[in-house]
Amino acid sequence: MSEPPVTVMVVDDHPMWRDGVARDLGERGFEVRATAGDAGSALRIAQAVTPDVVLMDLNLGDTSGVQATLQITQEIPGTRVLVLSASGEHADVLEAVKAGASGYLVKSASAEELVDAVRRTAAGDAVFTAGLAGLVLGEYRRMAITPDSEHQAPQLTERETEVLRLVAKGMTARQIATKLVISHRTVENHVQSTLRKLQLHNRVELARYAIEHGLDQDRDPETPEDS
Repeated sequence: MSEPPVTVMVVDDHPMWRDGVARDLGERGFEVRATAGDAGSALRIAQAVTPDVVLMDLNLGDTSGVQATLQITQEIPGTRVLVLSASGEHADVLEAVKAGASGYLVKSASAEELVDAVRRTAAGDAVFTAGLAGLVLGEYRRMAITPDSEHQAPQLTERETEVLRLVAKGMTARQIATKLVISHRTVENHVQSTLRKLQLHNRVELARYAIEHGLDQDRDPETPEDS
């Protein structure tokens, strides 16, 4: 049996852009459950249709898309927000991530990049336009607390901790799988297990946790056998 399509909601205050993105995603196999043109209706509709991914513009008519992102991520468990904005300003990116966005894509992205970003966001990846992921990780490092002496995340297995270290370095699940010589699915299982144990929601939060606990520091531990 094939997997069900990724469900999406598009939020943008420009009708032609909003409808065009919704149409393009629908033609690529996504299930576009709804669209909205302002933050108030975005939250209300998202609560009703519970999409996997909300594509969120930042400049909405009634309030900022940052506030809408914060409300959706706090009030609708399981729904991830991918910002799709004309702005690539660093302040906008950081504010969106702090509000709970799983990723940030600028509107100059190609259709292929958008499709890939939506799929990866639904799968739990942190997705950013080139250059912006480094900005976010750098900000987390700047704000990081003093790392613990053991550099070991509590409650995690050795393998989960090693995967967490690589997430903190900005590596994708496939890159981690290649480095550790394990399957992509095994990496995903470790990530999901770690999210549950640490009571976090997405990989952006996971990377922040790892950096705050010093797990992004360079070291070359002996890689344990994977079970």
